[in-house]
Amino acid sequence: MKTLKSYQENLSQHSLFNQLTTLPAVQFFMESHVFAVWDFMSLLKSIQLELTGMKIPWRPSSYDPKIVRLINEIVLGEESDLDFKGEPKSHFELYLEAMNEVGADTFKINHFLKALDPSFIPVEVKPFVLNNLKICEENKIFDLVVYFFYGREKIIPGMFEKMVKTLEKNELNCPTLHYYLKRHIEVDGEDHGPKAKFCLDYICHKFNISSSHLESKAIEAMEWRKNLWDNIETSLIKMNRPLEHGIHQPGLNR
Repeated sequence: MKTLKSYQENLSQHSLFNQLTTLPAVQFFMESHVFAVWDFMSLLKSIQLELTGMKIPWRPSSYDPKIVRLINEIVLGEESDLDFKGEPKSHFELYLEAMNEVGADTFKINHFLKALDPSFIPVEVKPFVLNNLKICEENKIFDLVVYFFYGREKIIPGMFEKMVKTLEKNELNCPTLHYYLKRHIEVDGEDHGPKAKFCLDYICHKFNISSSHLESKAIEAMEWRKNLWDNIETSLIKMNRPLEHGIHQPGLNR
């Protein structure tokens, strides 16, 4: 039987990262993955709304002020971090900047944001995004925090470390993407990850969540991430995107 640790290790060693050896492959990955970067913020803001009393008229939160502070600190870092120029910028905006830098097409994500029309979500990432939005709409704080920690903060450093190694090995010139990945390795591993775990432990204690239920929901969250990587890899291998054949050239609407 797989353990939480084995699920995490398998995700950090997913074969998708071995496919990111060319600029077209990186472009394709980013055009799908950007939607997961976006729905990360929806998940985080849903947690903030629930834990911090962000309603008008304002009332003090019913949760421990320590938890309120921790989640607000995570939001501050994700929504207005400093980029490599020292300018405030959300991690989502930084990712869009990285996409433009490598010539990835931002048509779908930009048009999705205008009308929130699911038809603009690429097929390989749509199930993942729609499931996360469903979790947000159901607004069950335990599910939200489990998906945030085990589906995001706990596993991101390991996954992004593998991605950075692949990019560096193949000498791909994408400094903004490198900064984005390394920033998440640093922040999620040393700051946001531990804070998210503290919030999860608090919620489990407050609502008497059993360890078996926690493990089951955590595995569910990681399975959704695995399915996302599987789907992107399958599409990437299928399309193969060779530049010499003129397929999906940078700058064209795809």
